Amino acid sequence: MTALNSPLMSEWASLLDRKIQTAQLYLTGGLSPVTLALALTDWAWHVTGTPSQLSAWGWACGLETANEAQVVTTDDPRFSDQGWQFWPFLALERAHHAQEVWWDKATQLRGMEHHHQDVMHFLAHQWLGVISPSNVPWLNPAILRATVKTQGQNIGQGMAFVQEDLQRLWGYPPSAKQHHYRPGVEVACTLGEVIHRNHLVELIQYTPQTQQVQREPILIVPSWIMKYYILDLSPVNSLVKYLVEQGHTVFMVSWRNPDASDALLDMQDYLKLGVLNPLAVITERTGHVPIHTAGYCLGGTLLAIAAAALARPENLPDSSTIAPLASMTLLAAQLDFRDPGDLGVFLDEAQVALLEDTMAETGFLSGQLMGSSFQLLKPRYLYWYEWVGRYWLGMPVADNDLSAWTEDVTRMPACMHSEYLHRFYLHNELAEGLFEVDAVPVSLEDIHLPIFALGTVKDHVTPWESAYKVMRLTRSDVTFVLASGGHNAGVLSVPGQPFHSYQKLTTQEENHLNSTESWRQKVPSVEGSWWPEWHRWLVQQGSGRVEADQRVPTETLEPAPGQYVLVQYKD
Repeated sequence: MTALNSPLMSEWASLLDRKIQTAQLYLTGGLSPVTLALALTDWAWHVTGTPSQLSAWGWACGLETANEAQVVTTDDPRFSDQGWQFWPFLALERAHHAQEVWWDKATQLRGMEHHHQDVMHFLAHQWLGVISPSNVPWLNPAILRATVKTQGQNIGQGMAFVQEDLQRLWGYPPSAKQHHYRPGVEVACTLGEVIHRNHLVELIQYTPQTQQVQREPILIVPSWIMKYYILDLSPVNSLVKYLVEQGHTVFMVSWRNPDASDALLDMQDYLKLGVLNPLAVITERTGHVPIHTAGYCLGGTLLAIAAAALARPENLPDSSTIAPLASMTLLAAQLDFRDPGDLGVFLDEAQVALLEDTMAETGFLSGQLMGSSFQLLKPRYLYWYEWVGRYWLGMPVADNDLSAWTEDVTRMPACMHSEYLHRFYLHNELAEGLFEVDAVPVSLEDIHLPIFALGTVKDHVTPWESAYKVMRLTRSDVTFVLASGGHNAGVLSVPGQPFHSYQKLTTQEENHLNSTESWRQKVPSVEGSWWPEWHRWLVQQGSGRVEADQRVPTETLEPAPGQYVLVQYKD
């Protein structure tokens, strides 16, 4: 064996390649250079074949601007200030929106690969977000007015925020405490006990708050990307607290924050330790009573896999230790990944290979890198609106429970995350009936449970049109609710707060609607929170009440929120 062909040389070469790939990842903001190059090349070749079409679009967009055509800006907070309604700022705003209209067309050229169209559309709007006149202090009427009014103090305060953010970026400790929302104190503080712990999760049972409770308990499986307490924020914002006060016995999965030693944990581990094992524990604690289940985001995907596997108990060892499922609720959860929305920009073979090289260095996907990716997914107009407010207007970022939770990210083991991206996003195995549990494919069509599915109108992680596909993926009676808001705020729809609304339709009512567009147009809207709707639905799927003292845990490990939610690792 020659030295060049030795295993040591091959390993060294692979290590060097990974180092190069990882360095490129941070230079391109998390996007694969190969993906970017292919998309740009595809677009450039098609541009050379359509110069007259591009010129016609430019003329049409310019004509619309010159004629002061109405441009829809109601959802664009960058231009919400009254000053943008007057010349010359009005002309700047309309010229910018004309550019956006042109680029929307110019990145969707006939003959381009669909994925390359998405990448180019993403890149164009990234750049347009940077050059928006709202970002330029002498072109933004709000900044000009604030500078005159405060005699420049707004800019001085903004520069202090710049210094503070740079210190955080370079790894220095912040000069002041960033958040005042501590798990177990200000957030994640609904009374409960940790009743079970395995290597991957803690199982929390919340203390009953009523004299009687619904006979069927609820198990909630949150996403493992973030800490569980998105569903148990401050007491005025807690879905868990609301459910307990309505007489439900609530169990919550709290995911452990994995480290390098967990690199080989895979999807089967997450399924068995994160869903099936807690179901078995709840079955034992409640006397084999049927269990309502709810999954949020990725937790909903995992829950649907468990439900499909349990529908064929002969193929699942130890399924006899798990009580029948009474229902399944999917909160902003995706089962069909054919149309993943904005997240699809980051997902192709080259992108996943780059992420795998990065995870090979550490054994996990870091919270910092994942957070950067989600920042890129954030609508550009919203990102730059906040940037202008902080650095030019001198306004501090709002310190609230949701923003504190957003920064409390968790890691993802290399093996599990790679498998998840390949099998779901790239190959759509779950919707196609190809995903295997214990070497046996599971089918969503085997699920015959009552299903309550929630989508949110402005969801950039799980587009509601994708969440809606559950109506046809299972043979269940599905109640689909479309709520106002986004992926997080739409779920946190606290009763009594303003500006909440939702639409609801069941499988039986859906037959005359042939598209999601017609769905939104024809289904009536209801003002208020969808939480009471879900509570009523759960009661309808249940079998009455029992005395609350029957659900008080007798063997516990420690008070909620437990240990796993507090575990932090520095990436």
